[in-house]
Amino acid sequence: MEESTSKEKSVPVLPWMRSPVDISQFEDCPFDLIPCLDPRLKVALQNLGFSSLLPVQIAVWQETIGPGAFERDLCINSPTGSGKTLAYALPIVQRLSTRAVKCLRALIVLPTRDLAVQVKEVFAAIAPAVGLSVGLAVGQSSVSREISELIKRPRFEAGICYDPEDLMQGFESSVDILVATPGRLMDHITTTKGFTLEHLCYLVVDETDRMLREEYQSWLPTVLEMTHPNSESIMPQVNSFFPSVFGRLKTIRRCGVERGFKGKCYPRLVKMVLSATLTRDPSKLAQLDLHHPLFLTSGESRYQLPEKLESYRVICESKMKPLFLVALLQNLGGEKCIVFTSSVESTHRLCTLLNFFGDLGVKIKEYSGLQRQSVRSKTLKAFREGEIQVLVSSDAMTRGMDVEGVRNVINYDKPPYIKTYIHRAGRTARAGQAGRCFTLLHRDELIQKRISSLHVLRLLMAWYF
Repeated sequence: MEESTSKEKSVPVLPWMRSPVDISQFEDCPFDLIPCLDPRLKVALQNLGFSSLLPVQIAVWQETIGPGAFERDLCINSPTGSGKTLAYALPIVQRLSTRAVKCLRALIVLPTRDLAVQVKEVFAAIAPAVGLSVGLAVGQSSVSREISELIKRPRFEAGICYDPEDLMQGFESSVDILVATPGRLMDHITTTKGFTLEHLCYLVVDETDRMLREEYQSWLPTVLEMTHPNSESIMPQVNSFFPSVFGRLKTIRRCGVERGFKGKCYPRLVKMVLSATLTRDPSKLAQLDLHHPLFLTSGESRYQLPEKLESYRVICESKMKPLFLVALLQNLGGEKCIVFTSSVESTHRLCTLLNFFGDLGVKIKEYSGLQRQSVRSKTLKAFREGEIQVLVSSDAMTRGMDVEGVRNVINYDKPPYIKTYIHRAGRTARAGQAGRCFTLLHRDELIQKRISSLHVLRLLMAWYF
């Protein structure tokens, strides 16, 4: 398991990435010591069971609400489970809490529907406390229902003739914050009447390294173009529609040379990009058009595993691999566990095989990208509530998914890249909790692989066979 090191050596490191802010130097901070925190948000966080903010959340707060005051765009590279979602959600909600008019001011874009739903739940838990509304655009429901939740349409009396311009000015946004996946976001931009990014103030790109891949790239230039003042849109039909939408409300972005804004609009669109494996490729980061970016990372290593994660490798013969997995699940004694495979087909086969072993004493279900959203949501809910103890998953669950109480992760199939290992292992040992990651390997794979800081676990399982 390795990525090409020769390619990484040929890619230069951007100057602003050479002197990062070290998140590991920060400590947990009780709410009473956090400056400027809205009392209503403090109560909302306490109702969620929080009593303090984690290091990454304190570091981001300092650069947004604190002395940093959102003066720079933030690039955050922090381990999985370190609290990145709340790190950007809290300051955005705090800043928007004083807004006078409801319109779409914050956009959070994520690669998958399940992850978007999870992030929306975080915002929905704190935003209503300060009178903000949160919307979701992921294709989970019908387009018409989604539109009705995002856009408030004007009401007109029958039998009265209205001016066409007045008809368009009546559209209003029903949300202040929108969490979306790229595909559904583009659908609304191109087809939904009344949907505009004209007033957007904050753009968050979560799981940035994945969001900058070619298959996701079309959404980014469109969003950036739509927030530029007096620019010709790359989508003329959208640009021609916007002047008449929200006609009574305008966000004026001026261009000037003050405060380092030469050639850029001000007030600017604030950007926050995050990942546990943030890319350092200049060509990819250039697409984001970052403003004086500040790099926040944990420690000197590029990739970091959770602090309380124990990693093991289990050496076995290829034909005995399923039996080793069965024995390992029995030894774990019903602890909540995620088993990762290399494909959706392998996920289905392995789950079917494991369910033939009736003496395991645990309930096992599969979770993959081929399943319908309703099925995945139902399975994930049962897993969170403890009705399911073992989840067999493809890499659909490697990124960002947060399930409380997952004590173990098992790589049934070797992850192809170090990044994949980082994200798989990050499903456990989250938010300072302990966890274990087991990787099943053939002997020939052991010769090829290069995973640092793994301890060899030799299981004496002759009794089982």
